[in-house]
Amino acid sequence: MIVRSVKLTNFRSHESFVLNCNPQTTTIIGENGCGKTSVLEAVYEAMQGKSFRAVDREILRRGKDFYRVELEYEDGRRVVVVFDGVKKEFLAEDKKSRRLPKKARYPIVLFEPDDLHLVGSSPVSRRGYFDRFFGQLSEKYAMALSRYNKALRQRNELLKEENLRQEDLFSWDILLTRYGVELMEGRRSYVEKINERFTEVYRSIAENDDEVALDYYSEVKSESEFLARLEKDFERDRLLGHTSYGVHHDNYEFIFNQVKADGSASRGEVRSSVLALKFIEAEMIMEIIRKRPVVLLDDVFSELDEIRQKCLVRNFQENQVILTSVGSKEDLTSCVVLKRM
Repeated sequence: MIVRSVKLTNFRSHESFVLNCNPQTTTIIGENGCGKTSVLEAVYEAMQGKSFRAVDREILRRGKDFYRVELEYEDGRRVVVVFDGVKKEFLAEDKKSRRLPKKARYPIVLFEPDDLHLVGSSPVSRRGYFDRFFGQLSEKYAMALSRYNKALRQRNELLKEENLRQEDLFSWDILLTRYGVELMEGRRSYVEKINERFTEVYRSIAENDDEVALDYYSEVKSESEFLARLEKDFERDRLLGHTSYGVHHDNYEFIFNQVKADGSASRGEVRSSVLALKFIEAEMIMEIIRKRPVVLLDDVFSELDEIRQKCLVRNFQENQVILTSVGSKEDLTSCVVLKRM
């Protein structure tokens, strides 16, 4: 057991809710709309420092002026998250902070139904998925991503101003190139590591001889090239009102037997590829962070056939799992039943 309990106050539809976890698998069942995913969201926020779904104002229960999450670990440590309608604070190890400290975070493998459509999703969705994945593996990567996005927002705001001169963008251009190249190099390195295991893990699920791979594409090659391109595209970007070149346009493609999987792989093959990626994510967290991640499964069993369900259970049997499911209490043992609020 890693997580012992989580308490929610004014968190989305939950005015007050307590989840006491089982050592291995905790199942939350109920109809759609009863707040099952919100419980996983609260766990994720207390362990990672942010929601995987929305901003704080959207999380706050309607008509209330604060929300609170208290997560207790098996060893007695507590993390408290409080949002007062304006700002959010974390209390960890008797210290308050605006961000969850790195040492207070705990790795998570989150599996949502939308992840099963990752192969055919938009480049924006795939970038978001892999940024969350890689950001857990490296604080350096997470920091570079945050700083790149901040510089990009500032540059885009300046591009909308009248009488803008190219030199007004220079400091932001420097930051974009520095952190952009850092992200590009990190992404390329992690994709190479995924591909070392991708086919082997996929074959253990699909039980065939197919080959799978993940391709990563970036326009950016070096800091000097990136900076030169930003300067060259100044007039174009000013007319568009946004930065048209950079690692925020990077893309990932799933390859199935040396052909793009989107359009060539079957529904079952796509699902097996995503399952393999999730198992590799857990492996890389263990290898790099040296912690066994908590696994959050948000109603994914209903999207998988029996063979892949068993594979999912088998591969995560050493992890603490918190999962949601649509059903009745009679369907499962050791479960928490939620009703529509």
